[in-house]
This record gives sequence, C-alpha cells and structure tokens, in this order.
Amino acid sequence: MGASYPPLPAFLVALLLAFFCFCDFPQVANAGITRHYKFDIVSINVTRLCRTKSMVTVNGQFPGPPVVAREGDHLLVKVVNHVSSNVTIHWHGVRQLRNGWADGPAYITQCPIQTNNTYVYNFTITGQRGTLLWHAHFQWLRATVYGPLIILPQLIASYPFPKPYKEVTIILGEWYNTDPEAIINQALQTGGAPNVSNAYTINGLPGPLYNCSAKDTYRLRVKPGKTYLLRVINAALDDDLFFTIANHSLTVVEADATYVKPFETELLLISPGQTTNVLLKTKPIAPNAKFFILARPYSTSQGAIDNTTVAGILEYKTSSNAFKSKRLPVIRPPLPPINATSVAANYSSRFRRLVNAQFPANVPQKVDKKFYFTVGLGTSPCAKNQTCQGPNGTNFAASVNNNSFVLPSRAILQSYYFKKSNGVYTTNFPRFPPKPFNYTGTPPNITFVTKGSKVAVIPFNASVEIVLQDTSILGFERHPIHLHGYNFYVVGQGFGNFDPKNDPKNYNLVDPVELNTIGVPSGGWAAIRFFADNPGVWLMHCHFDVHLSWGLTMAWIVRDGKLPHQKLLPPPSDLPKC
Repeated sequence: MGASYPPLPAFLVALLLAFFCFCDFPQVANAGITRHYKFDIVSINVTRLCRTKSMVTVNGQFPGPPVVAREGDHLLVKVVNHVSSNVTIHWHGVRQLRNGWADGPAYITQCPIQTNNTYVYNFTITGQRGTLLWHAHFQWLRATVYGPLIILPQLIASYPFPKPYKEVTIILGEWYNTDPEAIINQALQTGGAPNVSNAYTINGLPGPLYNCSAKDTYRLRVKPGKTYLLRVINAALDDDLFFTIANHSLTVVEADATYVKPFETELLLISPGQTTNVLLKTKPIAPNAKFFILARPYSTSQGAIDNTTVAGILEYKTSSNAFKSKRLPVIRPPLPPINATSVAANYSSRFRRLVNAQFPANVPQKVDKKFYFTVGLGTSPCAKNQTCQGPNGTNFAASVNNNSFVLPSRAILQSYYFKKSNGVYTTNFPRFPPKPFNYTGTPPNITFVTKGSKVAVIPFNASVEIVLQDTSILGFERHPIHLHGYNFYVVGQGFGNFDPKNDPKNYNLVDPVELNTIGVPSGGWAAIRFFADNPGVWLMHCHFDVHLSWGLTMAWIVRDGKLPHQKLLPPPSDLPKC
C-alpha cells in the first residue's frame, strides 16, 4: 500500500520518522534538524506471482522505508550490512555539496560496505525540496534495495500550487522470479543480454493482470472532491514506463524535485530514476465504478523486454468508513503502443521550469566547456576459446564516446583526494567522438568499443554544455542519463544528428526544465547545461542498469575552487575500505 506524507506539522513528520528510525530533534524552528536513520541490509523471503524467493532489503521491507526530511535538514543514515553481498546506498538527486563521500556509487565515491561492516552517510539537504529516491548502487541490488526520499519544504514555506488534501507515494518497480544478481552475472559471463523481469510492481505489488497476483494489488482509496499529491517514482531497473489512471487527468507540478509550470495530462512517462509529482483531483461525487492505475514500458529496443502491464486500483470512499462494493466494474484506460516515440517526444516537450522570484533559474547563457557525447550500445570481442552470445558471437557492450567504462578496484574519489590516481583512472576521456560517423544513419560495420577507467576534468564553476547523442550502432534506444552531484537544464532536444550550427539557435535559455536524469530521445539528442560548482568526483551514466553494467558511464572530476567553501571536504573516518 502507498504511504502518505502530509506536508506539515513537524510533529507529524516526527511521528513518521519515529516509526522508521531512531530520531533526535534538537530543533530551532526553521534552522533544519538532524534526522537519524538506520538501514539494516538483510535478506528476507518475499512471495509474489505465487513464488517465494529470498531478496536483499533494507529493514526487511520491499520497497524500502521512506526517508522523510525537510529542506535544510541534516541526515545521518547508518547502514549495517548483514548480507554476503557488498552494498552501497545512493541518494539519487541529492546534490551532496562538496561531499561526494555521501553519494554512494561503488568504486566511484566510495568502496562498498562489506559484510558485517557499517558506514554512516552524513549529509545536509541544501536548497532542495520535492520527491527523490534512494537506492543501492552496487551491481543489480537496486532491483530490491530502494525507497522514496521525501523532502518537504521548510516550515515557513509552502507549495507553489494549491495545498493537497493528502500526499501519496507511488513507486514503480520490477519483480524477478530469480535473483537479479545471478541474472546479470550470467549475462556478463556469456556476453549475451540478461533475462527480463517477470512483472512490474506498484509499491511492490504486481496487481491483478498477472497470474496469481490479485491479492497483491495496490489500492489507492480516495474521497470525492479532494486534491491528492501523487509522488510518482520509477525505480525499475531497465524500463521507461507510461503511467495513467482511468478517467482521471493529472496536473504535473514537479519533476526530479524541481517545480515545473503546471500542465494537465492523462499520461506520464517516467524513466528509471526520475520522479514526477502530480495533482489528482477526484470526482465531486463518488462514481459507480473503480478505476485501473496502469503502468507499462515504452521502448524502441530491438532486444527482449518485459512487455507487460502492472495494475493498481483507484476506488472511492462513499461514507466515513466504507468503500464501494467489490462488485463494481473496473474501468481500464488506454495506453500507447510500446514504441510510441512521438507520444514520448510530445510529453517531454511540455516541461518548463517554474521561474519566479522565489525560484530563479540560473541557466548558463555562455559556455566555457563543450562536450559532445555519443551514447549507445556496441560490442567487445569474445575471449579466445569462449563462445559468446552477443551479436555475431561477440559480447554486448555499451559506451560513451566509444569508451566502455571499467570500474576500478579502488574508489576514484579517494584516489583523487589523496593524489594516488596511478593505476586507478586516467584523465583523457574524449570530449568528442573519436571517430565521427552518421550517428543516426546506417550503422557502421565496426561495432567494437574501447575499454578504460577514463574521467573528464573541468575547472570549478565552469559553465558546461553536454550534447548527448543516441546512436544507431545496435539500434536506437532512449537512454535515461543521470548526472550525480548536479541538476542540469535541458536547453534543447530533437531527433536525428545534432546540428552544432543550427540547433543551438532554438535553445531555451529562459525556462528550460531542470532535472537530474534526462531521457535522451530514441534516435535523437539532448543538450544540457550546468555550472560546475560542486567539486569532487561525479558519475554520469545510463540509468538502465543493464547498460550501466555494460559500461555506458563515465565520471567527472570537478576541481576545487580558490575559496575555502569551494573545496572538497575531507573524507569521514568510517569511509569503507576496498
């Protein structure tokens, strides 16, 4: 079932926290408080689709517990690893200013937390409010280790839209009948594509459209004539998802914890790692029907995909203690075809950042550093005396500018801070594709990628533009690219090859949407801009975990600035060791 988090009174937030954590509230009204959480990484048995399996969880919950805070709060999250696998936790979308030590990606900003070891993620939420998520950032543990991160406005602040009657979190995920770690390990060993999930879930429940799952159905119970704030999160491993509620429209008010100019829609499209807040206004009189809440994938991939639909049910309360009879008909909404690229493009084009005196936009008008990154799939040669299951007997691979990233055995941030980079990483990541070609035309004959632990280095506070270009090498795909440590402005996007002469003329430099994860259009490009004002080492990668596993990732080093408050903080004493 979904949980509700009223944007209110500190005492209600405190009650929520007391349920999920051990808390301490030394408080001055709006100065921010310190919130303590404890995450016990444990294995439990969970039954879905009439199958019981063991899965890694936080505190025995699937999905994991919500982390609830206010803008300006200080969080201390103690993670204790009780399982045989290593683990890290990433606070997706939290900027972690000067504090990459709390960011979480394994071998980038920290070594993983080993069995029976502990690490305290220690960070402050500065200048952010809205819906984000937390998740494991080690191999494929994200399949089951994830949960919502709810950042309420400061006590003195309010939403820039009508106050909702209630807030509800809806977190979309995937269910695998077998161990996801075993699935990706087998795929990496054979060079082939991994098996797809067996179902999608809403708050951990597959719903009535899957066999043996009617009892595992998420139900959103509402009152007539009320406005609900739905915090919708896509925590699925490998799929963009369409989302809709039958006979109800939604007003989008936020994306990736940034307010947007409200617009009404009957359909959402959310990439893995993205979050969208929407207002749901219920009907004035309870109807004689129930309504399906549906989600299913959008994909142009030529490979296998879990083309199924997860369903929940919205039902109306008719009296103070009763809901309509279970015999009422359930209305099912239409959904676009799985490959509805035009629908995806039209939806994405509607986003504009809310810009006013309270929420100004700091869009770089000029650019100091330009980068042009191709993103897509490729192959690597099969080892001698081995049979590989990738295209033409090769291994599947993925790359940025033809470099397939290799995780080092030591954390890059530590190596950078202590000036011991030799053998860990190199700083020669290409700013432009090393071998230009017609990126969206006929695929080239040579599909091999190079491999290495390469990073790009940029000076503090440089204005940066990155053009992300999808390629046709093994087929077009929309790639959700996530940048750690930063938000960025999406100043332009389109189909085909990016035209450096003409496309920038159409950039939106006034109110472009501000995100931390961008779905690069299938067969197209997206241009993003930001100021490099957060020193440290920051990962940028495709949020399809299969592509991340194949190397569609790179890392940035942002140099320190000259002033004390522009320098990377020293590492904590309990930082895990490799």
